[in-house]
Amino acid sequence: MSDPAIPESRRRLLQGGAALGALGALGALGTCASLAGCASPAGRVSAAAAGFPAVPPSSADRLTLPAGHTATVLAAWGEPVGLVGAMPAWRRDASNSAAEQAVQLGMQHGGLQFLPLDGSRRGLLVMNHGGANEGLLHPRGLLGWTADQVQKSQAAQGLSVVEVALDPASDRWQMVRPSRHARRITAATPVALSGPAAGHALLRTAADPSGRRVLGALAGGAVSTTPWGTCLSGEAAFADPFSTADQPTQHERRFGLSRNPGGRWHGFDERFDSVRHPNEANRFGWIVEFDPADALAVPVKRTALGRGAHAGVVATASGDGRAVVYLADGGAFEYLYKFVSRDRMRPAVGGRSAAQANADLLDAGTLHVARFDADGSGRWLPLLHGSGPLTAAAGFASAAELLVKTRQAGDALRATRLDRAQALARDPASGWVYAALAHNTQRGAPGEAPADAANPRADNAMGHILRWREEADAGGERLRWNLLLQAGDPAAARPEHRGTVQGDAFAAPSALALDRRGRVWIATGLAADAPGPADRLRLGNNQLLACNPASGEVQRFLTGPVNAALDGVAFTPDGSTLFVNVSHPGAAPDGRSDPAAPARYSNWPDFQANGRPRSATLAIRRSDGGVVGG
Repeated sequence: MSDPAIPESRRRLLQGGAALGALGALGALGTCASLAGCASPAGRVSAAAAGFPAVPPSSADRLTLPAGHTATVLAAWGEPVGLVGAMPAWRRDASNSAAEQAVQLGMQHGGLQFLPLDGSRRGLLVMNHGGANEGLLHPRGLLGWTADQVQKSQAAQGLSVVEVALDPASDRWQMVRPSRHARRITAATPVALSGPAAGHALLRTAADPSGRRVLGALAGGAVSTTPWGTCLSGEAAFADPFSTADQPTQHERRFGLSRNPGGRWHGFDERFDSVRHPNEANRFGWIVEFDPADALAVPVKRTALGRGAHAGVVATASGDGRAVVYLADGGAFEYLYKFVSRDRMRPAVGGRSAAQANADLLDAGTLHVARFDADGSGRWLPLLHGSGPLTAAAGFASAAELLVKTRQAGDALRATRLDRAQALARDPASGWVYAALAHNTQRGAPGEAPADAANPRADNAMGHILRWREEADAGGERLRWNLLLQAGDPAAARPEHRGTVQGDAFAAPSALALDRRGRVWIATGLAADAPGPADRLRLGNNQLLACNPASGEVQRFLTGPVNAALDGVAFTPDGSTLFVNVSHPGAAPDGRSDPAAPARYSNWPDFQANGRPRSATLAIRRSDGGVVGG
């Protein structure tokens, strides 16, 4: 199925050369790179310290790296992604049109993956964009909304695919433009709905009475590759643009819809007005699957994987060859999920790629929600319609409706409510799956869930990292779990803010990756406007750290610019390059950007007079070409 929004000239070019010469390798290597390089247990970390000197905390508007490492700004907001015949330059006065923004890199760089095309020297960067900093996106900032502003805001989020290559002469990574692999997926891109909920009455609208075709992928949270070579991305902050009635329905409240959203999309794009179109919001909050090797393929929202603010996603395989997808709902007091496909993965045969052979693999299977018990055991509870409390009498009229109401199903099964699970990463050598729980200052508040074994601190201002592995196989229902660490500062004034960190202090873990040695790399995303104690704010700018899971030792590798989150981490297969996404530098303390003085808080990375701070992807290398971080 081809995307009608792609110009015919580009369609012909892609059809002539889109079949990547190493399509099978792209799928295998892309998965390998994203899951820690597929290193064997031999040579992995023991109790040794990280191979670099830790950098100190910083509040400066710059990057800080260990000696012997350099960073290149590779892919910044507004740079053209490289579509053939569509490469408008970014203008620092923000005067680019909505149509131009739709073929340029979006804002708020989030989840990130590197998919090799030529080992560790050339590949695709796949990233999502968590939203728009409206004060920077428009020339007049937030001084009134127009239809053009709404269209540009919609174009500034979604997903980007760019081709990058390492220049041997300069030892610097560069974007390859034009590229037949380049792509943008925005809030206006046609996307298919598939799986059990596709076509259900709750997904039908006046514009789409079939309930099988939706415009847009919203507010991405994470990106993962699959064993068959596709990418999965979650729609994290999908509820933000929707406006509903003064008294939202119980279902709308459960998914975070409100009367006064942060933007004003609903005033110029009526599908975001839930009073007029109550089902439109149900068409968001899904996992989006797309084939990075086929820029013409329509993305697909896989409803069998459930609906939520999917901030984390990671895919692997069970021992018998079924697909396994772990999912993290990033809201406060939300859940972790696991999907296990009904069918086994199929190989590439007869000229069909692995992605094509498994085009419907994620449309049938069983979704589970996690329960973590105090003794370190746990269960994946199946969300099966008609079983236990998941009945029509309890508000789940069908299996399809249950998937639309995934959060309510987790409530009914009394699964473990977590402190904002923002990221997932899996170690293929050990089977451990790590979850970054950013923080939850409402834990233990009146009327809210109390502390428990998996969320051990009331008023959890610092966050923690939980890990688990199944007792037998990734497809099984029994697991064992523990806490890798509780984030914090050992010198904090309040005991509950000190945590259990051995080494460098940090708060708000928001992104995870594993390297070839099995170290867990932790990126932090403490928001400039996040409520919290001085104990947390004194930690300085957000940072990237390496954790030895054998000893628990943590060392700070990088500090970012002012008010920026570090929101995506990926390695090349040989570990010689580390890609890091720097999101929303300069965001003002109220969470927005100051339209009158956009560089008041940061002017990174351009540092130009009257410039604008820009989200960007960093490419970090060692000066001797060795493995980043030693």
